[in-house]
Amino acid sequence: MRVVERAVYERLTERLRRLYGEKDLPRLVNRLDLLVGRYGVGNCPDEHCREELWDQRDAVLITYGDMVRGVEESPLPSLLRFVEQHLGDAVSAVHLLPFFPYSSDDGFSVIDYREVDPALGNWEDIQALSGSYRLMADLVINHVSAKSAWFRNYGNGVAPERHYFIEMDPQTDLSAVTRPRTTPLLRPAQTPWGERHLWATFSHDQIDLDFRNPDVLFEFLDILLLYVHHGVDIIRLDAIAYLWKEIGTSCIHLPETHEVVKLLRDVLEMLVPGVILITETNVPHRENVSYFGDADEAHLVYQFSLPPLLLHALETGESRYLVEWATNLEPPPRGCSFFNFTASHDGIGVRPLEGLLPDDELHALVDCIEQKGGKVSRRTNPDGSQTPYELNITYFDALSFPGRKDSDLCIARFLCSQTIMLSLQGIPGIYFNSLIAAPNWLAGVQESDRARTINRQKWGMDELEGLLQDPTHAASRVFREYVRRLRIRGGHAAFHPDGPQQVLKLPAGLFGIKRTSPDGAEVLWVVANLTIEPVGVQPGRIDRHFRKKAWYELIQGWSAAGNDLERLQLSPYQVLWLVGRS
Repeated sequence: MRVVERAVYERLTERLRRLYGEKDLPRLVNRLDLLVGRYGVGNCPDEHCREELWDQRDAVLITYGDMVRGVEESPLPSLLRFVEQHLGDAVSAVHLLPFFPYSSDDGFSVIDYREVDPALGNWEDIQALSGSYRLMADLVINHVSAKSAWFRNYGNGVAPERHYFIEMDPQTDLSAVTRPRTTPLLRPAQTPWGERHLWATFSHDQIDLDFRNPDVLFEFLDILLLYVHHGVDIIRLDAIAYLWKEIGTSCIHLPETHEVVKLLRDVLEMLVPGVILITETNVPHRENVSYFGDADEAHLVYQFSLPPLLLHALETGESRYLVEWATNLEPPPRGCSFFNFTASHDGIGVRPLEGLLPDDELHALVDCIEQKGGKVSRRTNPDGSQTPYELNITYFDALSFPGRKDSDLCIARFLCSQTIMLSLQGIPGIYFNSLIAAPNWLAGVQESDRARTINRQKWGMDELEGLLQDPTHAASRVFREYVRRLRIRGGHAAFHPDGPQQVLKLPAGLFGIKRTSPDGAEVLWVVANLTIEPVGVQPGRIDRHFRKKAWYELIQGWSAAGNDLERLQLSPYQVLWLVGRS
């Protein structure tokens, strides 16, 4: 081993000692050696190697494998064909939501981690996708399907799986445990030794795995590297915050959970250093960014506070809370960045608003979403009460004006939200249904009896092509402009994820930031009108040297000398991308 690899190997050994103690260490180190021998040390295939981990051209499309269905072909080739033809280089990566055989939760209750769902395609289709785009995949690490072979072997008393799950006496006091759902935490299971009760954080079809057993850890290390072998460049750790359980604690964000994330990072750094790790933790902001660690855990963390804060700002025309949050946002550690998004396959989490938005403002937002046909999912608190956990609605409908979904104003409002997201420091993630201004899928909710289905509509290729070819339809109008702005963004180094960000002090109803390229060569100002009324601003509020520069606006394409601009006037929900040159 080279010196760097030896240092990482020694860190891995120490992490195994911290997690599992001295007694088991020789056996675990031997297993680590076998893993290293199988996959090779320092072996970084070309598809995982870049000069930089990311730059301003990076944007991630979030999609299910069957979001687009063609005729007489598997969904994965249909998806790739659609993305190549309609998006091209406007995105650099595809987050393919779980593509494995599953039993519930649209893929997040995995039956077999090592197989591609034959209803989607096969491993060759996955590798074809990874040949055109960086591929992001989920490591659904906290739980497994109750219909998996692992759980079946547990029920039959077969080793090693009989030790993979967390048995718990139902009389145990678990009141301190943080719950993201209202379902009972324990579920009964039949075994050769009689009935047992097992930990199930999210649903009774999703049985939590016991990472106190190192065999479980090594199963997932092997699965992790299998995904990388098949071309995955970005690993998303699903529901990672709940991984480790200790009775008497909240069982969320425990030190051992952070140690596991560090261990996964070390394995990737040693074997495939071009692969990126991202943690999914739908929790208050300070807890969320703890997964950066000391730049030794996740490369990326989701910006979970952004979707609800941005929604509130545009719904109320009040920029205060969004500005306060952005102003107090600490830059990520070196080598780390934010993953910015407004919508995903899940709902809009409201726990990340804790400490950022007053309760009365949150309650008003919840009422607004329900009035627009959305649903509200709730969680159970330690005292037995229930509070909102997430808002289930498409982001387009959340920002729509009832009865005016195809109006210029509605489309401008939605594009304002997306353009602000694209402007912030970090890498943007764009959910497929946001690209096409998808409305609430109420028929899907009724059919599935699940609130999250409201934003999980799938599309036939012909149906989708028809929408995009209709120049009057909201889907076509949003899609064309969204893609255009993505391409503009990719051409400007000021949007590099590592470039610093400064929040501007602007009049009420406006939100603005200054972005600078990492080398300082390009500076770009972003100014957005969050209100339904035209708003003007003195140019000197944006930059005190405004009049000494020549200005070019990237979205509308106008140019002017600073001396000729007495006042910048923004129409309702307009966003400016301003480049000024002395």
